[in-house]
Amino acid sequence: MEGVLWYVFTGTRGGPNRVRIVRTLRERPRNANQLAEDLNLDYKTVRHHLDVLLENNILDCGGDGYGAIYLISDQAGQHWETIEQISEQMG
Repeated sequence: MEGVLWYVFTGTRGGPNRVRIVRTLRERPRNANQLAEDLNLDYKTVRHHLDVLLENNILDCGGDGYGAIYLISDQAGQHWETIEQISEQMG
């Protein structure tokens, strides 16, 4: 899992926004629209990052469609220290 986290957060241009998304979701689960508003990001940008994070088992999703709620997966939660380490290195 740690290799996946490093790749998803540092191996692509969207890494900083993905870190912002997971840190925000750690506070409490949200839907894509709430994330877009809270992070001042375009809705389609948020949807793209959510899809990447889901594909890599960093997030789980409850529900479907527009109101789907996203939360940190148990697997990612077990490696939260790595996510914080990555976040610190990104500045």
